[in-house]
Amino acid sequence: MTASDAAYLETIVSSIRVCATYKPKFGQGTRHGLNLRQFQDLYRGDPFYNWLGLDNPMMYAAHKAAGGMTSVYRQIGIGCEKVFRQVLQERLGLSDTDVVWSYEIPAPSGKTRTLTLDGRVPLAGIKDQSIRARFQDWMQSSANSLGVDAKVFSSLTGVVFEVRQGYKSKDSKRQNADIANASNAYIKSYLPCAVILSNQIDGDILLRYRAEKWSVITGVLGGNDPLTSTYDFMRDVVGYDLAGFFERNSETLRMEVDLVLRGLLATDEE
Repeated sequence: MTASDAAYLETIVSSIRVCATYKPKFGQGTRHGLNLRQFQDLYRGDPFYNWLGLDNPMMYAAHKAAGGMTSVYRQIGIGCEKVFRQVLQERLGLSDTDVVWSYEIPAPSGKTRTLTLDGRVPLAGIKDQSIRARFQDWMQSSANSLGVDAKVFSSLTGVVFEVRQGYKSKDSKRQNADIANASNAYIKSYLPCAVILSNQIDGDILLRYRAEKWSVITGVLGGNDPLTSTYDFMRDVVGYDLAGFFERNSETLRMEVDLVLRGLLATDEE
């Protein structure tokens, strides 16, 4: 295992392990959630839930599993987002500030609200001329595939990224926010790119995002197309075999996820 592999693996594993401590809150607003005893005290104190026997430990386990599964997906996404930025920085020779991007919008309170995307590559930050040319060629091809006007492309200074582990939800609020992010990226002279690590993305969403001039790359393998594949993009454009990293460390990652899931599917008594 290389030093980079070890660092990337630790980043993802640390995020996954956060899920092991998940406890459902049951609408109580408590910071750490309720354990089984606290859950039963709460439900036994509610006549209706008590009559129906909803204080059953299996109900607690179901709540913990449901919320915990969401947490697992979220934490995998967070860990991979961090690794994505680390790879961009190390392989493209970028600084800490180069790889982050945010912008401000007016808030209802009259103040401003800061929105942040998950990564950035400013072309000027890539010092190696051959790597910069390779990255710019990918930008050009991506923009062409989206039908971005040549004059608009000529104003672009880099790419901003939104990283997701998958995108199975049809949440219109999330979609509208992403479309607003794309508009602001173009206004700020960046090509927006959604990086999906799995191949789990709804086809309608994929079409809508590309129609809104988002470059979207997903976790498909074998196509040798950096315009559509996250792993081909990372290997051929960024210069790091991310698929190889996951393959090399799959046994460790599977073990960590298994331990977390076993804990989430059990009550506190087990």
